[in-house]
Amino acid sequence: MKKLLVQLDTDAQSSLFDTVVAYDGGADHVVSYPAITPENVGGLVEGAIFTRGPKDKKNTALFIGGGNLAAGEALMQAVQQRFFGKFRVSVMLDSNGANTTAAACVAWLVRDRSVAGKRAVVLGGTGPVGQRVAVMLSQAGAQVAITGRQLARTEQVCLAIRERFGYSVEAVEAPGLAERGEVICGAQIVVSTGASGVAMLSENQWQGLPGLELLADANASPPLGIAGIDMMDRATQRHGILTFGPLGFGALKLALHRECISCLFESNDMVLDAREIFERASHKVNFL
Repeated sequence: MKKLLVQLDTDAQSSLFDTVVAYDGGADHVVSYPAITPENVGGLVEGAIFTRGPKDKKNTALFIGGGNLAAGEALMQAVQQRFFGKFRVSVMLDSNGANTTAAACVAWLVRDRSVAGKRAVVLGGTGPVGQRVAVMLSQAGAQVAITGRQLARTEQVCLAIRERFGYSVEAVEAPGLAERGEVICGAQIVVSTGASGVAMLSENQWQGLPGLELLADANASPPLGIAGIDMMDRATQRHGILTFGPLGFGALKLALHRECISCLFESNDMVLDAREIFERASHKVNFL
């Protein structure tokens, strides 16, 4: 029986990236539906859960994507509310690639080391990847703060993280380079997840900073958000600090994405979101 992945995209156009990775992950056929909302997803879920017998339901799975993480989370909730009893299929959420990207980044940061009790700052953390990095660092035991240009928006994001995942994350307003340089003082871990083309830190702001141990940048479009590191950095020593560039952990991101797709077809009741994907990344990174 064919392995069918139903791609539910909250954007007006389905993601070709997600479709390609779905095939590379083992799907025999991918059916993409754009502009999906909690209001119009019901019929698609019913089509997925009612068409195959109990032993064959594992061959149908749902993937929720799109650029808006909040919309993806709402869609995920609506999809799961349609499941009942054995009438369910496996589902994965990876809006904007946030779960797999963040999981790959944090998995490298915690590889062979503990971050429990350490202070971590996620620069530009109000976006999808930043939010998930904050969740996963918290899951690993770090004390996390995220920065944003507007305090109200940043506090709103922190509240959403606490309500959904149970982690307390500090909100810090840091609209410019000077403010971000101040925020990272005293941090052991700094991750930049700002928008493409935005300089989040200059090199002289972090080089030689007392106590700083780990530095990562998730921006894969030049210029990097953190000056002085390289896209290919993977636990590279720079100024006595271990640095990680977006392409350095990008290989794990892609491998993880493919593996998660493959795992969806192992049963009909798997749910892959931030916690589950991070656990898989933490295991997988040990074999790279």
